[in-house]
Amino acid sequence: MTYRVALTGGIGSGKSTVAERFAALGVAVSDADAIAHQFTAADGEALPAIAAAFGTEMIDANGALDRARLRRRVFADPAARRQLEGILHPLIRARMFEETEAISAPYALLAIPLLFETGQQALVDRVLVVDVPEAVQIARVQSRSGLDPTEIKRIVASQINRAERLAAADDVIDNRAEASRLAPRVAHLHRAYLRRACQQND
Repeated sequence: MTYRVALTGGIGSGKSTVAERFAALGVAVSDADAIAHQFTAADGEALPAIAAAFGTEMIDANGALDRARLRRRVFADPAARRQLEGILHPLIRARMFEETEAISAPYALLAIPLLFETGQQALVDRVLVVDVPEAVQIARVQSRSGLDPTEIKRIVASQINRAERLAAADDVIDNRAEASRLAPRVAHLHRAYLRRACQQND
């Protein structure tokens, strides 16, 4: 069975950058966010259930999910957020495991932003957390998306807190440092995961 490493972290922590570094080393990456976009694109598999739960106004003129509108709705209403997660997460989880089972590499990286919030840490062999302070998260998200800081803080507050995330990690990448320090850390972890994968499969 493929050795699975989960990559997680708070919004704006730099998970995508870290995943790209692993991919550059030849690691197979299954990305929950990318899969979610597939399910909510025009004619996506999750759209009928989302429209039934939240209304057809959540579907834009092109037949895809109106992400901004739904985001405002679910982050203002925890019950609505749980309802959305109940629609999307089983689909995403199944697709990720299909993808990782299909590869022949020693291990796979599963990028799952809400790993702990959805209780999926029990489904992987190891957990890698990308970590930055909350102030860095807010600044990065505001820079890239233009979201209001209040909305960003609401998203941060909806996720597991930083201390709990770090306490549950097997490995941590401190992503505050300059980009040049990221590659050696990823390369070190890559070698460690290869060793662990080989030991599991012996």
